[in-house]
Amino acid sequence: MKNPYIFGYLPFVTILLFSLTFGVYTVSESVELFKSIGLYAGMREFLTDMQLRIFLLVIYTLIFFMVFSALKLIAETIHETAMLFFSKDIDGKSYSEGRSGNIIYFLGALISAGGIQSLKMLIAIFLLTTFIYFVYLVFKLSKFMTMVNTMGLIVFEFTVWSAFISIVIYILLRLYNGVIASLPFI
Repeated sequence: MKNPYIFGYLPFVTILLFSLTFGVYTVSESVELFKSIGLYAGMREFLTDMQLRIFLLVIYTLIFFMVFSALKLIAETIHETAMLFFSKDIDGKSYSEGRSGNIIYFLGALISAGGIQSLKMLIAIFLLTTFIYFVYLVFKLSKFMTMVNTMGLIVFEFTVWSAFISIVIYILLRLYNGVIASLPFI
């Protein structure tokens, strides 16, 4: 008997691993920033170096955990909506087929530990893992859909993600321009 819930913990562990690797990188960059602006010496009056690094790691890991959890929730919602529109699977077999792709993210999270010294490497590993997962998922789900429905699923997901990312970038740029315009020295 095969238990379908045997890998149910993988999304949590994956998000935790990605959060830790991004958190460790951010801690090292933060400590360097604190040293360069002269804040580090003041912080060392209250905390040892190890305590400071652990406190920062907990805070950054928690922040990244929230970001990755929100991204997972958004991604699942977009995917489930696309499946609602394009899948003809009434029994829900396609849902269980796609869950095995969680192993891809888990392996990507393990590999990200090797790129912990470079933000570009961490982002590249995350994006490559996401791309491989997407290709795997479309391949697994294509047997439950026609070619037109598969293309519709791909176009729908790319369109929604593009719109979402564009809106976020637009808002960030508007906020940045607003802050820069409000500075008195400019």
